[in-house]
Amino acid sequence: MPESILAILKMQIVQQIFWTIVLGTATIAASRVVARALRHLLNKDSNPLPSSSIIVNIVRAVIWAVGASIILDSVYNQNSNAIITALGVGGIAVSLGFQDTLSNLIGGLQMAFMGIIKPGDNIQVDSQIGVVQDISWRHTTIRDPLGQTVIIPNSVISKTALVHLLPANRVVVPFAIPRYRDDGTETSTSIDALSDALIALARDAAQGLSPVVDGPSVFFSEITELGIKGKVILQIEDPTQVSKAADAVVRAIAQLLD
Repeated sequence: MPESILAILKMQIVQQIFWTIVLGTATIAASRVVARALRHLLNKDSNPLPSSSIIVNIVRAVIWAVGASIILDSVYNQNSNAIITALGVGGIAVSLGFQDTLSNLIGGLQMAFMGIIKPGDNIQVDSQIGVVQDISWRHTTIRDPLGQTVIIPNSVISKTALVHLLPANRVVVPFAIPRYRDDGTETSTSIDALSDALIALARDAAQGLSPVVDGPSVFFSEITELGIKGKVILQIEDPTQVSKAADAVVRAIAQLLD
């Protein structure tokens, strides 16, 4: 019995299957470790490269290609260079049937490496508006103001006018403070005091919905006989609460005018 088992283990096909499993497992493990480390590196603030998944997928594909080449050369004694050459010749014909896929891939690479868009950007493509979630090898995923996920092919973005909008978490509230009270007397509040009051009101109003990450800032734009005009600008953490935060700030400023 042991001799028969030993004879089976010495068979070439059994050894090939064994080393294929070992090297294949090592390739998969290496791709996962490198992909995890690369995601951690790309998510750092100091990293100049985009954090989209297309870069991770390219590195993973290279590792798989290297692993397959090693298995073919060392286990099956097949010259991987000859196979790659044959695939290259046949790939010309195959590529004609995958023009859309190649167009999306090239468009995704251009956007990622040229920094045209990156995750977190608030963009408009044709009639679609949203925050970029990820850029893959085929499409770009954005989340619109309603919280819906919109999938746009990379080729469409590369061929369509792209607009970089203001941050999706930006709250802008115009205001007009009258110079005269209802009884006809002139408001004696100074500009600095008015600015401080508006900042405090806006911060308290927006903070109740989402943490304020920048601002508030008050910018005065015009002084007329009727009043003082300007804008309150701030950024909150949750972009989905922008409309509610703007409403809360308007209500708070309205109370100031009572």
